[in-house]
Amino acid sequence: MVGLKPSDVPPTTAVKFLGAGTAACFADLLTFPLDTAKVRLQIQGENQATQAARRTQYRGVLGTILTMVRTEGPRSPYNGLVAGLQRQMSFASIRIGLYDSVKQFYTPKGSDHSSITTRILAGCTTGAMAVSCAQPTDVVKVRFQASIHLGAGSSRKYSGTMDAYRTIAREEGVRGLWKGTLPNITRNAIVNCAEMVTYDIIKEKLLDYHLLTDNLPCHFISAFGAGFCATVVASPVDVVKTRYMNSPLGQYRSPLDCMLKMVAHEGPTAFYKG
Repeated sequence: MVGLKPSDVPPTTAVKFLGAGTAACFADLLTFPLDTAKVRLQIQGENQATQAARRTQYRGVLGTILTMVRTEGPRSPYNGLVAGLQRQMSFASIRIGLYDSVKQFYTPKGSDHSSITTRILAGCTTGAMAVSCAQPTDVVKVRFQASIHLGAGSSRKYSGTMDAYRTIAREEGVRGLWKGTLPNITRNAIVNCAEMVTYDIIKEKLLDYHLLTDNLPCHFISAFGAGFCATVVASPVDVVKTRYMNSPLGQYRSPLDCMLKMVAHEGPTAFYKG
């Protein structure tokens, strides 16, 4: 299959950093409403005591977006976009930009190909590093996405992104900005293992069997398959992570407590909400 010929000069680490972060930001601009809908579905049923939660019910991804636009305005699916872009620039730059370098570091000298174990180690390492740096942006993003504003009389807890950072640090301490780091690291370790490894495997098979050349269609198909596998595997941890990061101080003692309460009140199917 005819395609664009890849460059013979490998990109530098700085180029990988910038490229990964910029690409992730462009992707976030397109997919952010889907991410917001996912967050709303994940927290639905968690706290039916509030008036807004009782009045607003979501059904499916498209139904969630349409309900948000109808009840909260056309800008509501993009609540938390600024924090989301900040997260992508800090998170994706490290997670994706460093993956090849870390994988090469773990690969034994003289070996032509990286083993599955090496890829898993590289994925877990870059994922943990990325979460540790980007966790405050993720906490703020989730809280904006989860907040429901029904009409002009509805109060807003945060006036803006920077105010959210300051308010969380003031009310919950600096540790509040890193709330949910452990489940987030766990989730991203799973995602990295499933996504990066599956991506490499699918891409290698497409190239080995000469189904595609090393070009854009090959990368797209590999990424699509990897993303699907990662989502199925990581969804339970992702739901717990979202609920724990969005929870007010004292609602849950730990991520494990969040998980147990969710199963007790809503059943195991709650793990796949959103």
